[in-house]
Amino acid sequence: MTDEVRLHKLLAQSGIASRRTCEEMMLAGRVEVDGAVVTRLGVKVDPTRAVIRVDGRRLPPVSPHVYLVLNKPRGVVSTMTDPQGRRCLGDLVTDRPQRLFHVGRLDTDTEGLLLLTNDGELAHRLAHPSYQVTKTYVAEVDGRVRPATRRRLLDGVQLDDGPVTCELVTVRDTALVAGPAGGEPRSLVEVVIHEGRNRVVRRLFDAVGHPVRRLTRVALGEVRVGTLRTGELRELTPDELGPLLDQVGL
Repeated sequence: MTDEVRLHKLLAQSGIASRRTCEEMMLAGRVEVDGAVVTRLGVKVDPTRAVIRVDGRRLPPVSPHVYLVLNKPRGVVSTMTDPQGRRCLGDLVTDRPQRLFHVGRLDTDTEGLLLLTNDGELAHRLAHPSYQVTKTYVAEVDGRVRPATRRRLLDGVQLDDGPVTCELVTVRDTALVAGPAGGEPRSLVEVVIHEGRNRVVRRLFDAVGHPVRRLTRVALGEVRVGTLRTGELRELTPDELGPLLDQVGL
């Protein structure tokens, strides 16, 4: 059984503010526990189970689990081990004592954000389509993506395993690159989808006539890869983990 701790102490230990300021926040009605505003300073909570919010923002519970963001390089297989001896995710976390596994996967030629954790329930829910966790990609594609193509992506495209609809499509840039026929246009497109099917972004752009040359996942829900360098890891911040827990009902 986990020992309960005073709420203002837990808030301070979580880096919200000093103990005194946390007390003032409670008195001002800015702190909720399990859906109820708490203004009594002496209240105690279970730090592993209580759902705590400050100004509406979820504070993750105290947990033995590890939550990591990886910027996966191109050419790395999205498995923790590979019987064929290819470079895989496990090769990037050899210094970690925990038994980690990846949340979803990126195909070998795709780079960018992957979550690694030892929290099986969170991993299962994040990967399950019913929770509708958004995935944001930046794709470098052949050709100039016209407004009509953008509308088609937003309206939905039928693939061989069912329709795919983008929540957001933004053409960031179009430029000419050297090719056999001289200058050939390429577009840089950001897409936000809920889908996690195999190679779905590549198949989506193939279907609208713009094959992908390079693909990077830059966000999962509110978690962004940001300035994390290729091959590097960092821990999720409380501001990232809290919304993820909320989104999947944990």
